[in-house]
Amino acid sequence: MKSTAVVLLNFNGLQLVQTFLPKVFEYSPEAHIALIDNQSTDGSLEWVKENYPSIQCIELEKNLGYAGGYNEGLKKIKATYYCLLNTDILVTENWLTPLINHFENHPETAVLQPHILDQKKPSHFEYAGAAGGYIDANGIPFCRGRILNRCEADQGQYNITKQIFWASGACFLIRSDVFWKIEGFDDRFFAHQEEIDLCWRLFNKNLTVESIGASKVYHVGGATLSPSPQKVFLNHRNSLYMMTKNLPENQLYSTLFKRMCWDGLIGIAYLFQFKFLSTWAIIRAHKAFYLNFKFLKSRRDESTKRDDYFYVKNIFWVYFVKRCLFFSDLKNK
Repeated sequence: MKSTAVVLLNFNGLQLVQTFLPKVFEYSPEAHIALIDNQSTDGSLEWVKENYPSIQCIELEKNLGYAGGYNEGLKKIKATYYCLLNTDILVTENWLTPLINHFENHPETAVLQPHILDQKKPSHFEYAGAAGGYIDANGIPFCRGRILNRCEADQGQYNITKQIFWASGACFLIRSDVFWKIEGFDDRFFAHQEEIDLCWRLFNKNLTVESIGASKVYHVGGATLSPSPQKVFLNHRNSLYMMTKNLPENQLYSTLFKRMCWDGLIGIAYLFQFKFLSTWAIIRAHKAFYLNFKFLKSRRDESTKRDDYFYVKNIFWVYFVKRCLFFSDLKNK
């Protein structure tokens, strides 16, 4: 049995698997390759079966999203390490070797991420992960190489292996025993922020997440779920879910209140951009959160919640007011 399984999650991604799967197959000889299908109807699963019969195909009975899809599909895959790979990722030759080697030489590491660059602009980091993720005190995510919507050029400035707070679900490597011990992703998230939630749970258990600059992949970005009001809804709802689950008890209510105020300002900004459906999506996200808060609160586990989870207190303040436009500017801010 190969130690590593590269596992793609597919939903109606025929063009993506036709474009990117050949390189995954060619450049991942050390891995078992599997595809979990979220009940696609575009012929993509049939195309994979016909053209790559050696790839393990796992067919789900309905679309369970990213979180539920991986939780269900991975039950049928045996490996020491899972590499969860988006179907819109272009991998490079020997991309897996530094990641597997790091796992084998650093048993304390639970999760890894390669550097994620923009497939459309290869000289720059890509939004969904860049060189590894962090959050501010209000749960707003950002990355080494990407603050808010500003992505830096990759000049090797972050190539050193570094402990991070969260790894991107676009290319997410995790020890299988850790994945099942932490009970996988939270199915309630469906898609978006589930990988940050999982990494936050690991952080609260003092387990390590790292970014490996010796491995680089290229991400199309938004290809598997394009920008939409639904994406805004999932991001804002799931962020509130995640914070409710993982914040220290003595900071829970005050931090949630501040975060919802920031959400309100973001909603107003959408109004000025005439993105009325995005504003409405934030309102719907808050409604869903209110309706589920009592249940979420009751399901908080009793483990210690660390209060040193954030890299800066307020990423909006340091970006717009302090004018820290690059990740390297954030030190001591």
